[in-house]
Amino acid sequence: MSRLIRMSRYYFDIREGARIVPDEEGMEFESLDAAEREAAEAAAEIGRDRLPKGDAQEVTIELKNEHRQRVLTVTVAIEINPVDPEPLPPRW
Repeated sequence: MSRLIRMSRYYFDIREGARIVPDEEGMEFESLDAAEREAAEAAAEIGRDRLPKGDAQEVTIELKNEHRQRVLTVTVAIEINPVDPEPLPPRW
């Protein structure tokens, strides 16, 4: 006898600064843990692609359940702090 696994639909809304891109389709996962892993991987990938280019300084994925209720957020940020004044070259 095979065991039936109930899949739940999760939505991954993406927030970059003031811009929000809602997930209209969602994806099905066996558990919240599996959806959380997917959200973390997606946030890391988006951050890798966009943050170094200066498009945004922070990307947040809001993970929502099948009722569109937020169940967790994953945030990836980059902060660049130049030294001011710039150091002088060493004198030998």
